[in-house]
Amino acid sequence: MSTVATTETKPAAPAIEKIKVKVDGREIEVPRLTADWSGKLTPTTMIQACEQAKTDVPHYCWHPQLPVAGNCRMCLVEFGTPAMGPDRKPVINPDGTAKIAKSPRPAIACATPISPGMEIYTTTPAVKQMREGVLESLLINHPLDCPICDQAGECKLQEYSVDYGQSTSRFVEAKVHKPKAVDLGPRIMLDAERCVLCTRCIRFTRDIAGDDKLGIINRGSYNTISTFPGTPFDNNYTLNTVDICPVGALTSKDFRFQMRVWFLKETKSLCTSCGTGCSTLLGSREEKLFRYTPRDNAAVNGPWMCDAGRLNYKWIQRDDRLKEVQVFGKKNTWAAALYQITDRLKRAQAGSVAIIASARQTNEELWLISKLKAKLGAVSDSVARFGEADKLLVSADKNPNTNGARLTGICFTEIGSNLPQIAAGIQSGKIRTLIVFGEDVTKHGIGADLLGKLETLIVSDILPNETVKLAHYVLPGAAHAEKRGSFTNTKGRVQKFMKAVEAPGDARAEWEFLHELVHNITGQNGFVTIEGLFNEMAKDVPAFNGLSWAALGDTGVTVQI
Repeated sequence: MSTVATTETKPAAPAIEKIKVKVDGREIEVPRLTADWSGKLTPTTMIQACEQAKTDVPHYCWHPQLPVAGNCRMCLVEFGTPAMGPDRKPVINPDGTAKIAKSPRPAIACATPISPGMEIYTTTPAVKQMREGVLESLLINHPLDCPICDQAGECKLQEYSVDYGQSTSRFVEAKVHKPKAVDLGPRIMLDAERCVLCTRCIRFTRDIAGDDKLGIINRGSYNTISTFPGTPFDNNYTLNTVDICPVGALTSKDFRFQMRVWFLKETKSLCTSCGTGCSTLLGSREEKLFRYTPRDNAAVNGPWMCDAGRLNYKWIQRDDRLKEVQVFGKKNTWAAALYQITDRLKRAQAGSVAIIASARQTNEELWLISKLKAKLGAVSDSVARFGEADKLLVSADKNPNTNGARLTGICFTEIGSNLPQIAAGIQSGKIRTLIVFGEDVTKHGIGADLLGKLETLIVSDILPNETVKLAHYVLPGAAHAEKRGSFTNTKGRVQKFMKAVEAPGDARAEWEFLHELVHNITGQNGFVTIEGLFNEMAKDVPAFNGLSWAALGDTGVTVQI
């Protein structure tokens, strides 16, 4: 693969005409056309113009990544357009400005295109009255569940009721009651009483996930969301409907009743379940992870992520995590273990060392390992993982950093192709020292019999396995949620992630002890911060030339791979 250090350049898109409109008296220029949820250019709507003007227009059914439904009516606004005379020419005021004819009827901002000279009014008494009426209608049958609702703190009905609603209700009749705990599928619970029938979940499931299983049944006040009869709601993207539900109607069984959202610390991170590398937010409290949610990144995953990746966090908090440094089966200190490992590696003959570095390690860690490889004359490789892909987000590559392993030189050829060579070298006695990061090599052609032939087996891992059991040196590592670093996804997007929780016991981020080993063995200066380490790596790895930790931002940078 090429490792040219440049960002891919694309032909310039044709310029889109901009038109002038006014939002609450302030004139702005907006594109006449905007890409819709499917990427197709469609006329820019009022709500999009207001968004660009930083003016809040409340809404429930509208979502920028979904087809427009226009059924909640919360985004009603007043507007005016240039008045036209009998000659079909704009009428001009004495001061030279165009005369505006205010429409006698309001419009739903989510579905009404803008036009040149249009004026949009979002704060008039009539708009205020309309919003109060819509909220009053939505709250007629809504239960007073806020104290026990999982959506509390993230609920648009709560927020809009405070910002735009009335302080009292005129409704005195009995509320319509609907089912309170409907099991929609293996991961989703529905509270039909809370639903405001925005249909976001229906449109996402049909148009994004391609699984048309949700719809509305019954009539009038008894309308409710339901699955197609006899079928569970069980595709791999169901939990996205929890994210986009503006109220507490759809909740995650995994997170249900676990923690109030305002207690959670949110950390910007990445999903490590496959090579797509979805941007995520990790919700944690008091060193415990409670949930993963998608973080909007148009270059990678948009606002979505798959259910499998979203729920792939509980292993991080397993009770059997590796927490102690072990030297020949006995607990020891990091200083003692690294001193002994350094001594052994310095005395190792060139070509007698092999390194197997997981493609689940960060770019920075793989680069440090490559420095050890070069100094020791070691053969190295990573383990390939493949599975099923889909047409939305799931990649067939189940490693989050296969490209990182390639670009840093851990495996210049096809990933995994050197493993038979390493096994043969151990069998022949040529390879006497094996360093393993994050892999159980007994499952990949290097069995316990071969490991038993080694003079030195150094293993860094997070969870116990058969390779760890046979190791002379066990160095407890950290999960991605417990450290900072970067990955390079299947499309060459270099993204960074931040630390959410502390690693248990004596476990350390691998880059922290690797830079000590590299310094001890190669004499290369150590790096006390991840920022300095990344920037130094970027100078050395051609594909990363010109990058810096700060320049990655929250959404990353694409490099040529």
